[in-house]
This record gives sequence, structure tokens and C-alpha cells, in this order.
Amino acid sequence: MNARVVALMSAQGGLVTRRQAMEAGMAGHQVDSLLRSGSWVAVRRGVYAEKAYVDALTTDVQRRVLADRAASLRVDAPHVLSHHSSAHLQQLEVLHERKPITHVGRPGIVGSHLRHGVKHHLAPYRGEQVVLVDGFPALDLARTSLDIAREHGYLQGLVAADSALRAGATRVDLSVAAAAMRHWPYVTVVDDVVASTSPLTDSVAETLGRDFVSELGYGVPQPQFGLTADGRTAWCDLRLGRHFFEIDSKLKLRPAHAGGLSLKPPEETLWDEKLRQDFVTGFKTGVSRLTWNDFFGRGRTTALERCRREFLDTCSRFGTDVSDLAQFRPRGPKPRVVVQRGPVLPRWSP
Repeated sequence: MNARVVALMSAQGGLVTRRQAMEAGMAGHQVDSLLRSGSWVAVRRGVYAEKAYVDALTTDVQRRVLADRAASLRVDAPHVLSHHSSAHLQQLEVLHERKPITHVGRPGIVGSHLRHGVKHHLAPYRGEQVVLVDGFPALDLARTSLDIAREHGYLQGLVAADSALRAGATRVDLSVAAAAMRHWPYVTVVDDVVASTSPLTDSVAETLGRDFVSELGYGVPQPQFGLTADGRTAWCDLRLGRHFFEIDSKLKLRPAHAGGLSLKPPEETLWDEKLRQDFVTGFKTGVSRLTWNDFFGRGRTTALERCRREFLDTCSRFGTDVSDLAQFRPRGPKPRVVVQRGPVLPRWSP
């Protein structure tokens, strides 16, 4: 590689097109030689990266972002990344597409077109809705989440909107983005998402849990309900009457050094959770525990039946009024843990 190609790849996150490389002084046979030797790989037809860099990517999201960036380099017309492509670039926690593709917003086209794995979207956007992320233009958090709602439906949109609020967007941002969609297709889905979103969920699983508990038919649960007494404070994921719904994950037991969330040995984490549940149920409440598999398919139907029985049992034993718990409520909201994220892709260096 000559210096001009290195400069291009540095500016484009480790990517370069065949045309760019040749315009920068490389001969076609030099490019082909790098590909045959395995030094370069084709991320997309006519878009290349060093194999060592591609092999260093460890997550599906990283590989998807690289593929989206490569696709963007092949779109000559002015455009921005949108929908899931924008969400992944900005590290929004979203539900994956069944068939991942690259999404771009393009002013001036008629309708939406899918070409070679890239979907070109008509929907107009304002200049202030465009953000520059690692050198690539994308639609902002609020607009991205509502585009996902229109493209993939309520649940996908709700997850994206909750994630956008966690990442710094506001309800006002969502309302302003939704207002511009008044006469667009599927705007009713957008309205439902904006009305239902909450800034209090800590994860995708908690958003799915809130939707799940709402489906029981006894009201919308309150997220992050805290109880404090005797020097202990516990925050419960979801409350409906005097019944709590807790979202469990193996990540909570897996040590941090192994990619989990626990800073203690698994048995200590499990023991702490047992003591925590004893504390919570000591206030004459009930608890249902949910996992990811309870939110989808046949597992959802079974879990809904179980949770309905458990909720109604709590109601029969303790009622639904929680006014007696007011004296045990924490004075402020649950402390939020702000996670500082670096770029989604590692920096490329020659």
C-alpha cells in the first residue's frame, strides 16, 4: 500500500474501495495480489479491508457495522445511515433483524428500494437530525428508533426507543421526530411507541418484560420500584400491585472477566439474590422471575399463564394497595450507571 491508500483507509475505518485504491496509485494487479495472498479480504464486492483487522472483530454488531460502512462506500449518491445501520453504529441496544441488511436514507428518491442488500429509504429528514459518528453520517437516536418502529413494528420500536432514552435522547426528541411523521405510513405504531416508552429500563430484557407484564391485562407495570429498610435497599424491575417481576440472566452470575456482570463468585451472587428476594417478600409481596426465553414463542404463552397465576395469588393474599409501602420507599430515583462507550469498531492502524 502506498501512503495515499493508507490515508484513505485511516479516514474510512480500515476500508478502501477498488476504485479508490487505483485512483490513489495502486495498479489492479497489486490489489489482486493482496487479495490472493490473504492480506486483504473483500468485506463487500469492491470494498476491502486488511484480514487481520476483520479477524480482530469479535461481535456480530462490529461485523455488521463494518459491512454497513462498506455498503455506504458503494453508494455514490448523498445519504445517511438509518434504521438498524444507524442503531448499531451508535451502539443502541436493539433487537436484531431476521435478515440483516444495510439501511440508508436518501433524499429525493421515490419510495423505498432494496438493491444488493442495501435498502434505500425515501423518508425525508432534517439537517439537524444528522449526526456524524466515527466519520459516517447517521440519523440521530430519536429518529433512528422511530424509523425502526415503522419498519419492524411496535416491539422492535419500543426496544429501540427505550434504548435511545438510556443513551441520552429525551421524550421531547421522540415527540418532535414523531410530529414530522404525521402523514407517513405506520405512524400509529410510532404514536404507540412514544406513548409507551420509558427512560427507567436498564436493558432490552427489561423492556421486553414490561411489554410482557402489560399483556397480562392488569395494567402497565411500574419499572424500578425501590424498597429500603434496616440499611438495605432493593430495586425491583417491575411492579404490578404488590407483585414484582424480576428479569434474570446468566450474565448476572457469570464473572466479569468471563464476559458477565458479576464481580463476585457465582455462588455469592446467587446467595445475595436469595437474600434480596427474602427482603422484598418480607413486605407481604409476591415475586415472579422471568428469563429471555419467556418472552418469545411457546415459552411466552406458558410464562403468561404462570405469571397470571402467581400475580392473582399475591392479590388474593395481600391485595393490590401499596400505600403502606410509602414509608419504605427510597427518597430519590434509582442511581443510574452511565456507561462511557468508545467507538464501536477498534481503530485501524497500518
